[in-house]
Amino acid sequence: MPSPTARPTRTPSGAALVVDGLVKRYGGRAVVDGLALSARAGQVTAVLGPNGAGKTTTIECCEGLRAPDGGTVRVLGLDPHADAAALRPRVGVMLQDGGLPSGARALEVLRHVAAMYARPRNVGELVERLGLGSFARTPVRRLSGGQRQRLALACAVVGRPELVFLDEPSAGMDPQSRHAVWDLVRELRADGVAVVLTTHLLDEAEALADLVHVVDHGKVIASGAVPDLLARSADAGAEVTVRFTAPPGFDVAHVGAWLAERGVSDPAVTVGRRTLEDVFLDLTGRHLR
Repeated sequence: MPSPTARPTRTPSGAALVVDGLVKRYGGRAVVDGLALSARAGQVTAVLGPNGAGKTTTIECCEGLRAPDGGTVRVLGLDPHADAAALRPRVGVMLQDGGLPSGARALEVLRHVAAMYARPRNVGELVERLGLGSFARTPVRRLSGGQRQRLALACAVVGRPELVFLDEPSAGMDPQSRHAVWDLVRELRADGVAVVLTTHLLDEAEALADLVHVVDHGKVIASGAVPDLLARSADAGAEVTVRFTAPPGFDVAHVGAWLAERGVSDPAVTVGRRTLEDVFLDLTGRHLR
């Protein structure tokens, strides 16, 4: 039952998360400055941004860990800060540092978290899916980074959340573990869960996301499905992408020579396809933060 303080509000149909005009200041400086984004049930929404862009603060406001200084955040129609008790059984949170008790054994932690929910997922099934059995009796403090991430993911989804926040879910994992995580994320989406993903692995976002929000300087500077962002970025820039099929052994230098003969100065010819990383760098720049 919702807590007495819960105040459901009307949200767009299918919207599990709505952020409108969010402002958060530290020391008088707005690190989040009028930001707006949304996430829908049954979709993976990626929130991307360089370090210091305001992405982490935004997600912390959505998780109820910080109170906004302006604007509104609604999670499943509720205020995540004021209505935290009502949202706790409905929202899963996976933090990159895990937030796990260092002295407890891995399986003990997962069982303890599962016991907090009325209808948890089968713990044994999660152990099998995410390969937790090999370190089930190992204290959390002795787990590798990838093992901690798998345990943190299991804890985030064991309560069957309607909305789950995943922070760098496959960081530090080997390829096998990474694909197991991706399969679980896709399963959550198929089950109607709203998944909000933050990651610096842009191939992960490209593989999983239905919708991408790019954050920089405290605002969302671009939003859309991955194919739309790829097409929009190419149309807006000076680069022209030409795709063709060539026989085996074809020398790409011939293309450069052909372009030069037709007045294209200093043609830069590369083989490959445009990726979400290319779009991200076009939008946020290539300088270090």
